[in-house]
Amino acid sequence: MAAAADPRAGNGNAPARQPVTTLPGVGPALALTLARLGIECVQDLWFHLPLRYEDHTRVVSIRDLAAGGAAQVDATVEAVETGFRYRPQLRVAVTDASHATLLLRFFHFRRQQAQQLAPGTRLRCYGTVRYGKHGLEMVHPQYRVLHGEVAVEATLTPIYPVTEGLGQQRLRGVIDTALTRLPADAALELIPAGLLEPLGLMPLRAALLEAHHPAPDADVAALQAGMHPAQQRLAFEELLAHHLGLKRLRARVRRRRAPVLPCDAGLQRRFLAALPFTLTRAQQRVAAEVAHDLGQRVPMLRLVQGDVGSGKTVVAALAALSAFANGCQTALMAPTELLAEQHLRSFREWFKPLGIEVVWLAGKVTGRARTAVLARLAAGAPIAVGTHALMQEGVGFQHLGLTIVDEQHRFGVQQRMSLADKGRASGEAPHQLVLTATPIPRTLAMSAYADLDVSTLDELPPGRTPVRTVVLANNRRAEVIERIRVACAEGRQVYWVCTLIEDSDLLQAQAAEVAFAQLCAALPGLAIGLVHGRLKAKDKQAAMDAFKDGTTALLVATTVIEVGVDVPNASLMVIENAERLGLAQLHQLRGRVGRGSVASNCVLLYQPPLSGLARQRLETLRRTNDGFEIAEQDLKLRGPGELLGTRQTGEVGFRVANIVRDAPLMPAVQRVGAALLRRHSALARRLTERWVGGATRFAEA
Repeated sequence: MAAAADPRAGNGNAPARQPVTTLPGVGPALALTLARLGIECVQDLWFHLPLRYEDHTRVVSIRDLAAGGAAQVDATVEAVETGFRYRPQLRVAVTDASHATLLLRFFHFRRQQAQQLAPGTRLRCYGTVRYGKHGLEMVHPQYRVLHGEVAVEATLTPIYPVTEGLGQQRLRGVIDTALTRLPADAALELIPAGLLEPLGLMPLRAALLEAHHPAPDADVAALQAGMHPAQQRLAFEELLAHHLGLKRLRARVRRRRAPVLPCDAGLQRRFLAALPFTLTRAQQRVAAEVAHDLGQRVPMLRLVQGDVGSGKTVVAALAALSAFANGCQTALMAPTELLAEQHLRSFREWFKPLGIEVVWLAGKVTGRARTAVLARLAAGAPIAVGTHALMQEGVGFQHLGLTIVDEQHRFGVQQRMSLADKGRASGEAPHQLVLTATPIPRTLAMSAYADLDVSTLDELPPGRTPVRTVVLANNRRAEVIERIRVACAEGRQVYWVCTLIEDSDLLQAQAAEVAFAQLCAALPGLAIGLVHGRLKAKDKQAAMDAFKDGTTALLVATTVIEVGVDVPNASLMVIENAERLGLAQLHQLRGRVGRGSVASNCVLLYQPPLSGLARQRLETLRRTNDGFEIAEQDLKLRGPGELLGTRQTGEVGFRVANIVRDAPLMPAVQRVGAALLRRHSALARRLTERWVGGATRFAEA
């Protein structure tokens, strides 16, 4: 089989790699527009797949229309009315042979358009049917004027992802031209027949043609759900391409040599003895797994996942201790200054008795202070904690042996690899440890973290109490404030978290300041603190310290306190407008309470009415404290892009595959991927390039 596959890694690829400008009608300007969609060669057009489909293959009688669905009608204009009472509106009444009437409504129109739609004009209209004041209507339907008999479309109409300056019709024309250059099956397939045939999937060429132009009798429901055999064939190959990219990344990293960092038993005993707590069995098990990896000549690539408060930071500190014991440096990177500062405080508190220096580097460290930190790192300062600033040009290490990345999904693979590259000066690859408090469902781990070994902290430290969660409408706010008064009178502390839809530090800060003023008025005599993203670092820290040492009883904050804040005396959290947040973030916030031995509560305040999705999210939080169950539900409700944070990181997304829907394909993806890497490495590389394109960077990092 391997011999038959080899030609496809070479000359059979010629039509695929031709630039789009070789297609008729594609000049430099259109090529630049297509490039914004990641389309540079003919093959990119083959794999630029539809988002959805419209059925223009049949005409429906107006009498047979049903509200809620999309349909195409042929009708004659009966009457036209232009109204300006509330806002400009063009209303066109049309009828057909069934003598039923349909209203077409346009809120954005030109005078010529109103003149074109004169009574007696025949139209073909396509749109979503809904009930209006005067019966069935379509709002802003697609339409064209008919002259004589016009045939319907022969296939379902694909709707593609587009960009500014490129309409559906133009893009369809270019893709159709590209499809005429599809080679025969033998040249197009990159998965050897011996691996593909047992899976019962349709041939790739047929799947592409069917996906771009489904037959009129195609199962439209299956197509819209992504479950059509053509889509499943393409989803399988896309999942396989991503899986191979991550596996190749892993192999590439592990081909390099890493420093051997055996545990120093005496130093570790002294470190553990100075801690104010004892490690859980789960922490001991995961620390041993990390220690085993650090003792090898190949670089460690390990993800440590654990629910909020499970103690990931001390596992990371033990790894850093092994690096120090063997003369190597550690760099710990976190996505926000607040979280990085929390790690800094923990590390300095734990390492101070051992005389181990921990330096700090963030974007706000400038001038002489930055110059001094860079000099310390170049001279071999043992541990650096910071933000993205650690990856910047000009930051150099004497001998970086370990990188620790917290909340990996906020960064993306490329950024993690950029930090690891800081160790190349020593000629060795640093070990990599990744931490996350967002438990990764197995489906996601298999596909999105295929380059990492996974360790799980599945035990909370003793003394932690489960948090009871209640969901209340905003009109019960006064009851919640009274509850705060009682809790603080009993010596407990409270968080009040403000959320906004807008991703704006200014608006978040304003919301927190308004809530702060209202609570100060409602709770006179109570010491109340305020924290938000626009405060100066020292003011933010002062507010956090005052809450931590008990000077303030109530802390009003934005979601900046989502991670990295540990106040065991805080036993009540109120989250305002909780319906605006995702499950993972709500769970992270809730994890700020329940850190002591006193029963803790979380109140989710919402603004009615709730959408169905928001209701499901809040009900899930109310019902369970299990981070893994919450992560699974979050994956189902929001999809992998949100859970992985791909919008923030720019990490490549899927075109046709869906990690939740297509989870049953993953065992076969892993099986075929292993065989391809073992016996057909050139085809594996081609497959990744085909689907991931420019984002192959993460496979070549």
